[in-house]
Amino acid sequence: MCGRTSCHLPRDVLTRACAYQDRRGQQRLPEWRDPDKYCPSYNKSPQSNSPVLLSRLHFEKIFSPWQDADSSERIIAPMRWGLVPSWFKESDPSKLQFNTTNCRSDTVMEKRSFKVPLGKGRRCVVLADGFYEWQRCQGTNQRQPYFIYFPQIKTEKSGSIGAADSPENWEKVWDNWRLLTMAGIFDCWEPPEGGDVLYSYTIITVDSCKGLSDIHHRMPAILDGEEAVSKWLDFGEVSTQEALKLIHPTENITFHAVSSVVNNSRNNTPECLAPVDLVVKKELRASGSSQRMLQWLATKSPKKEDSKTPQKEESDVPQWSSQFLQKSPLPTKRGTAGLLEQWLKREKEEEPVAKRPYSQ
Repeated sequence: MCGRTSCHLPRDVLTRACAYQDRRGQQRLPEWRDPDKYCPSYNKSPQSNSPVLLSRLHFEKIFSPWQDADSSERIIAPMRWGLVPSWFKESDPSKLQFNTTNCRSDTVMEKRSFKVPLGKGRRCVVLADGFYEWQRCQGTNQRQPYFIYFPQIKTEKSGSIGAADSPENWEKVWDNWRLLTMAGIFDCWEPPEGGDVLYSYTIITVDSCKGLSDIHHRMPAILDGEEAVSKWLDFGEVSTQEALKLIHPTENITFHAVSSVVNNSRNNTPECLAPVDLVVKKELRASGSSQRMLQWLATKSPKKEDSKTPQKEESDVPQWSSQFLQKSPLPTKRGTAGLLEQWLKREKEEEPVAKRPYSQ
């Protein structure tokens, strides 16, 4: 499943991260609709507004076939997380009696709430730095949160490794972050008594890939690459049946453990996505680009719009690793005194040691 995300980039950086080529091969930046509704945050929860990509044609008053328009042109629009069906008759969207935060891929064509907008081509791409997921800890009611995102790759434009060694260059930290692109469905709801149209979305989920299965059994349907994003958005050229072939788990993902600070959706600080060490429960003392990343996170917080907000340089993308996921140890056989004695001896030597996460 997917119930919490981070999308803290300022609007101009987010726009550049969504650069694309239209059907004619022209390099473009997506336009914004209702940009003032975008509020950057390290900790976005359902019913908040998040930015989504969609075809410009969804906002065009075009009643003829789409041959005179280009459905590959894109718009970024902040939308409510949690789809409100167009047929919902109550005056208050919060009175919806079922959860539409996520939509299972195996039932998307069975449930009216999702089948109807999908049939109208209302496909979107939900944008985020990454998403959070919680793993149950062995023998307790506690859960360990993880931050999950695309692996970040250095490119030819990155420059030297030491490019961000000085404080004045730290502001480039997020400039080339690869956004996580999740497949979604949106709908338009008009209040029965009149008023502004509400645009809202749901995130499609699939079975977890092998790399994430120890954390949770479900994950968002991630569109990995420009071709997949383009096909999902281009409802004028790509049918629903063809688009649904893009919905499957991907192994191209990485993650690290984060602090329980993220558990409370009211906490909106860089600490939400900073790596922690599961063994000693303290922040990692990373080196190189990861250390500079943490220093930047410690001094910055998201703002609604700030042209001077820090950005990222590709050479300084944090190379966090999924090595922080602690595999569940094999259970000790009951009554085995030798193994118990060895465990107690090791426990004494390594104190203090935090309990390690366990996947159920």
